Amino acid sequence: MKKFVLIYQGPQSNEAPSPEVFEAWTAWFGQIGNNLVDGGNPLNGQAKEVAENGVSDLNQGQALGYSIVNAENIDDAVEIAKGCPVLGAHCSVQVYEALPM
Repeated sequence: MKKFVLIYQGPQSNEAPSPEVFEAWTAWFGQIGNNLVDGGNPLNGQAKEVAENGVSDLNQGQALGYSIVNAENIDDAVEIAKGCPVLGAHCSVQVYEALPM
C-alpha cells in the first residue's frame, strides 16, 4: 500500500461545521475504514509562502484541510476522494502520492 495526501480546496468559511456536515465526514471516514491513516485537520486559510527570496502572503487557492489515506495506486486514491463531502460545494480534492523516504 502507498500513502496519498488528499488536500481539500475551496472557499474558506469562518462558520463552524453544522452537525450534518460533521456527520457526512464521519460517515465518509467510516467508508474509508482501515485505509484512513490520518483524518487530518481543517486549515484556517491564513498562509505564508516561504521562498528563497523571502516570505509572502499566500493568496492563490484555498487549502481547507487534508487527510492521508492508504491505497494501491493513485487511481484507487482518486476513487476514495470521489466520496469526499466537500465535493459539490464549489470545492475539490487534490490527490498526491506521498513518496517513501
